[in-house]
Amino acid sequence: QVQLVESGGGLVQAGGSLRLSCATSGTIRMLNDMGWYRQAPGKQRELVATATSGGSTNYAASVKGRFTISRDNLKNTVYLQMNSLKPEDTAVYYCNCRMANGMEYWGKGTLVTVSS
Repeated sequence: QVQLVESGGGLVQAGGSLRLSCATSGTIRMLNDMGWYRQAPGKQRELVATATSGGSTNYAASVKGRFTISRDNLKNTVYLQMNSLKPEDTAVYYCNCRMANGMEYWGKGTLVTVSS
């Protein structure tokens, strides 16, 4: 079983920055994509950014240029650096990982609140 634990969320003013981290534990074999998703109140969960084991990244249009995803493949850890935060970035941010065998895991989420 694989566990994902997010950290780094909190309250920040618009224009500020936060760095989210997602640590993994358990039996991890052939970890492929790692990524971040978010869910705002009353909205569906949406992709924020993903990073493949080979280093390719993908971003939602709404965060491109402001957020940066990175991962440490030795530690199986993924990060999300969030700059120039906006009130509309307020959401619960979830870490996600996909194994080569197709298994997918989610963290419990960390709340990011951006005040105007």
